Amino acid sequence: MNREAILKKTKEFVKQSFKGAEGGHDWFHTKRVLENSVHIAREENANLFVVQLAALLHDIADSKFHDGDETLGPKVASEFLKEQKVDQVSREHIVKIIESVSFKNSLSPLEKTFNSIEMQIVQDADRLDAIGAIGIARAFNYGGFKNRELYNPNVTPNRNMSKEEYKKSAAPTINHFYEKLLLLKEKMNTATGKKLAEKRHEFMLSYLDQFFQEWEGIK
Repeated sequence: MNREAILKKTKEFVKQSFKGAEGGHDWFHTKRVLENSVHIAREENANLFVVQLAALLHDIADSKFHDGDETLGPKVASEFLKEQKVDQVSREHIVKIIESVSFKNSLSPLEKTFNSIEMQIVQDADRLDAIGAIGIARAFNYGGFKNRELYNPNVTPNRNMSKEEYKKSAAPTINHFYEKLLLLKEKMNTATGKKLAEKRHEFMLSYLDQFFQEWEGIK
């Protein structure tokens, strides 16, 4: 199994799959998650090959763009990895990471999620890209893609959503900060992830302060 060749083919496969994708969930998002994952994995002494492949494939056939089908992504990933002759243990590990990494799964307390240091790393890397300056840009890009309001003071954020409520939500983008983005710092798994999340979290708080002052015509 030539790992470098497999990684190269995986990158090509993902790039091709994401042609024309929504800007917050495109190849560049995956590339950032990959880079974050590699950085954290080296600090946390994890299986780098599994981390890299899981990061590359974590959003393949994302359910939010496929009528909510949460089985498609893991299936596509599994079939691709099998074609690349990735060993069964690694393949099954990667697929379990893809099944478990999404934020929405944390909203279902009865749902059993897979846990390994490699899963924790990819999850942290994905969550890092959801916060800070890029996280803000991604949130508003997706809100525009779905034609959502920027903010509506009459729509109160739902801070205790179930998984199904989260999947069906069409709330204004600012609500997303309170329903997800500001929660992620406390949900980071690794010491490295927690450290990296601090500055990004503070930036979001600063942004929201400025946003609301401008909304009220103060600044």
